[in-house]
Amino acid sequence: MPGTLSTLIRLHEWTVDEKRRALGVLLAEFGALEDAARDLETELVAEQRAAAVEPELAGFGYGMYAVGVIYRRGRLADSTAEAEAMIEAAREELHDAYEELKKYEITDATRKRRDADEADRLERIELDEIGLQGFRRKRAEDQPERSSAGSERETES
Repeated sequence: MPGTLSTLIRLHEWTVDEKRRALGVLLAEFGALEDAARDLETELVAEQRAAAVEPELAGFGYGMYAVGVIYRRGRLADSTAEAEAMIEAAREELHDAYEELKKYEITDATRKRRDADEADRLERIELDEIGLQGFRRKRAEDQPERSSAGSERETES
């Protein structure tokens, strides 16, 4: 049974690591989406400045650019919301996997502690028995001396 428990612990450690990696990938993708949104805003500010410098040239191209920016913002917002939902789900899965791992680790620690306590108890019993045998042996060795000393007293009286 202890072998099975250690196998389950290793399996759940691997599962937790996999969930952690998956969460890391999702967080990296979310970071990339945030970077893309920031880059889009920086690009928009640059285009607005360019349009302000040359209004007659900007009037033709800026309108279509603004429509594209609105569309890209919408797509980025949708992607960001989807990524946030996926990250939350991945965090929940990681939390559940970690809790499951902890259950097995606590069970293993409890078993090991119980086995160690039982081994200590058996050792104490064995040592008590050895001490008791030594006491009996010593007592048995002392008794003939007492009986011979007692018989000498009786003959003296």
